[in-house]
Amino acid sequence: MEGDDESSSLDTHIDTNPPNDDAKAHPNSKAAVSDLEPDSSAVEEFHPWNPLKASKDVEVGDYYFRRKNYRAALDRYKEALYYKDNDAVATYRLAVCQEKVGNKEEARKNFEQYLKILPEGPLAKEARASLDRLEKNR
Repeated sequence: MEGDDESSSLDTHIDTNPPNDDAKAHPNSKAAVSDLEPDSSAVEEFHPWNPLKASKDVEVGDYYFRRKNYRAALDRYKEALYYKDNDAVATYRLAVCQEKVGNKEEARKNFEQYLKILPEGPLAKEARASLDRLEKNR
């Protein structure tokens, strides 16, 4: 930098390279941290966490469901799960909608997912009955 009175925050280049003698000074460090380095082929996507938005999506999905607009309800339950992964209520209701629109395989997966989330939950009995019904209709 030109003068000592300038802020270092103006320097936007950050050097992340190891020191020149790092390999010699720490010969086994690469092997020690190799399992910590991310696998470039395994990209994980982050979703925004917004349980309030998810709750509103479930509420709107319920509105559509009561009006027998199962496709619109299905979309809202999916959106709720986008904002709050593994929401038991949204998962169960999504499965019901999927069954109603004829997507039996996805419905089965989501009924099973509900039972993984809440094996003894308030809708577990209905989820098991739905799985039995879907299995019989295969």
